[in-house]
Amino acid sequence: MKTALIALAAAAVATGAAAQAPAPAAPPAPPPPRAKGPPLSFAVPAAQAAVAACLANTYKVTALITDSAGDPVVLLSGDGAAVRTQTIAKTKVAAVMKYKKSSGEVVAMAKADPKIDAEIKADPNIGTARQGAVPLISGGEILGAFAVSGAPGGEKDEACITAALAKVPLR
Repeated sequence: MKTALIALAAAAVATGAAAQAPAPAAPPAPPPPRAKGPPLSFAVPAAQAAVAACLANTYKVTALITDSAGDPVVLLSGDGAAVRTQTIAKTKVAAVMKYKKSSGEVVAMAKADPKIDAEIKADPNIGTARQGAVPLISGGEILGAFAVSGAPGGEKDEACITAALAKVPLR
């Protein structure tokens, strides 16, 4: 057996088969950067301000700020915030991104139009229309969305966003 293996190796060297190793693959292209969105220098302090505004009212919340594709730039869950507030904030952002309106306006649309309500319920990214997210607009263009979840009612979530934007305006 050993002699047969040596003979095969010698034959491969003689025919040049060993020299024909595959060429190394080209390195993969770098992943694309995130979509256009609010700068981190805005997103971090704005999310912190929203969590602080809600905490001042004893609400333990999550704040989510996304880019124009709806992907997270900042996700902050305040101490004691329920983990499900992260998922709910994402659904609020999905409503803003799909309808290009605040999630409160989407709630009003769903109440007024059964077809819109059915469309929202059928969308796995939204499921239920909830108030508490707003589009972030600069120069007439949506740069992303800002959502808060965890206060007892979407109007209270949205009030924390309003307070945060008053303290940390988007430029």
